Amino acid sequence: MRRSKAIAAGLGLALLVGCATRTAPPLPASLAHPEFMYPVVAAGAGSPEESAAIDRGWRYLQNNDLGNAQREFAALSTQGAVAVPAGTGSAYVALAGDDYGQAVKAFDGVLALSPKYVPALVGRGQALLQLKRDDEALTSFEAALALDAALVDLRQRVDVLRFGALQELIASGRTASAAGRLDDAAAAYGRAIAASPDSGFLHRELAGVERKRGNDEAALLHLRRATEIDPTDAVALLQIAELFEARQDLAEAEAALRRAAAIDPSPDIAARLAAVAERAREARLPAEFRALATAAQLTRGDLAALLGVRLEDVVRQAPPREAVITDLRGHWAAAWITQVARAGLMDPFANHTFQPREPITRAELAAAVNRVIALLAPTRPALRGFLTDRPRIADMAASHLSYPAAAVAVASGIMPLRGDGRFDVSLRVSGSEAADVIARLRTLALPSANAR
Repeated sequence: MRRSKAIAAGLGLALLVGCATRTAPPLPASLAHPEFMYPVVAAGAGSPEESAAIDRGWRYLQNNDLGNAQREFAALSTQGAVAVPAGTGSAYVALAGDDYGQAVKAFDGVLALSPKYVPALVGRGQALLQLKRDDEALTSFEAALALDAALVDLRQRVDVLRFGALQELIASGRTASAAGRLDDAAAAYGRAIAASPDSGFLHRELAGVERKRGNDEAALLHLRRATEIDPTDAVALLQIAELFEARQDLAEAEAALRRAAAIDPSPDIAARLAAVAERAREARLPAEFRALATAAQLTRGDLAALLGVRLEDVVRQAPPREAVITDLRGHWAAAWITQVARAGLMDPFANHTFQPREPITRAELAAAVNRVIALLAPTRPALRGFLTDRPRIADMAASHLSYPAAAVAVASGIMPLRGDGRFDVSLRVSGSEAADVIARLRTLALPSANAR
């Protein structure tokens, strides 16, 4: 009996010595699991023998000898000094053996002991990826990167995961928006922005959803943020302009469109800018001017205002003349009357009065048309023929004092004859008729501009 016990003891000792002196294979030229992170032993933790056992386990693991690897790690896993790296090694063995659920459980156990142990965070993320739990994997990888920014390969993986997650959220948001599930769409884009707060594109997408929900103020905030992140986002600027235009804030709409046009000088944006700028300009004009189109009859002051506003460029370019006018005090169109008189498009009377409240006739309107065309003709050869054309006018002889001006107005098509071929020089002019005449005159005078 004693001899048997002695033999058994000797065999046990021999086995222990064999284990202690076992030599692991060298690392292969191509590691079986190059993505795994070595379970480093903290400085001063464990004995040299324990560190050597960790290294042997790692070598077995990288040779894909999972049985021996697990034996090495398991023999150490209950020993406090190296419990964390040994437990991490065992978790990697489970991961290498495709037991992903067990691997996650093992990594979680290690992290419960040491929440900042980077090899366990990395391994846990890898196991979670295999389980298609990408969001959790990303969280684990990000925690590892926060602790060790030198993990370049891991950073690339994190970037890919973030991009993939964003793509899924964007796709989810677009699908929900198209299906009318606007709350779900907003939630998806909100999560995407939380993951990538510096993406102007995402803020613009969410703004579109908010507009559908009727939350224009929230949409505007997101669009403004989009342009802060990317000042060259012309699409966001156009949408900002739309929102301001809808609320009749034309000044802000015009400002946004001017920024968009500076980025993208396309004809469409230029046309939108011109239209909004005109509306903004109209909104700034006096109420008296805005009422002219519906006036039953137009006055001399009204006509001067129409010429000054609608043909502003022509008036500005005309050689200035001396014009003394004494009866404009308090008149709403005084500035335009002065400009038009100095441009020579309308004359004050000999007594230096303009009589701005006197109704105008078709003869006076034709006189203004004639003056504009005559002013432009020296630099616009196509207009010169109108000055010498002498169309037949049923109610005017060529000797009529107003015939030359009426002839120019008719020949140019600015003031067509009435149905019976008459001009009716003494007929008073309504606001709508004058507005139409000045619009045609503007098109003729400034062919590259939109008629106002």
